[in-house]
Amino acid sequence: MPYLPSSRRGFMGTLAALAGLATLDVDDALAAPSSSEWDMSWLKEIKGKHRQVFDFGDMYVLHVVKNWLDAHETVYQLRFPEVYAIVGIGGSAFPINASDELYAKYPIGKLWEVTDPATDQPATRNPFLGEDRADGGAKVRPLQARGVKFWQCNNALRGISGRIARAIDGSTDAVYADLRAHLNPGVILVPAHTMLIGLVQERGCAYESL
Repeated sequence: MPYLPSSRRGFMGTLAALAGLATLDVDDALAAPSSSEWDMSWLKEIKGKHRQVFDFGDMYVLHVVKNWLDAHETVYQLRFPEVYAIVGIGGSAFPINASDELYAKYPIGKLWEVTDPATDQPATRNPFLGEDRADGGAKVRPLQARGVKFWQCNNALRGISGRIARAIDGSTDAVYADLRAHLNPGVILVPAHTMLIGLVQERGCAYESL
């Protein structure tokens, strides 16, 4: 073996180390966060020709996600999993992710000014959930059936819990535990909205703020 000066040996060693890092499976890193509280393995499912995350600041824009899906289907005949859509929800659009049970138990309709179209009163059930002929499928369940993923920011959920607890003179911790346990089926609780916006873009998602 030819002799290498110490500086050259150090340089070659650094290159070898970097080459080793390059072979690490990024998906494995996502699947195994340091805290067991958070399962990030679902990020590995983000695949397809077209991927987009919709950053919801408004509750009344589910039709935009439907239009995105419809356009890809009409123009390119592409459906899930060839197209992959994610609805990212922090605080202001939380009522989309709340189950009927939570609406019935807490004054979500009153606090977020969500009106039940059937009664024209503050909602005591989630009006964003089911099929509605007037909305033509721009609701949570029809969108989930087309492969759309919904997430809820945990940081925001803690703030929401405090807001509800103050309104009912209750315990923030108790309300938080209840909200966390009774989000809509399929909603992914994420540690921080801002963190996930970055991670899904690293996985190839285009970004749209609504």
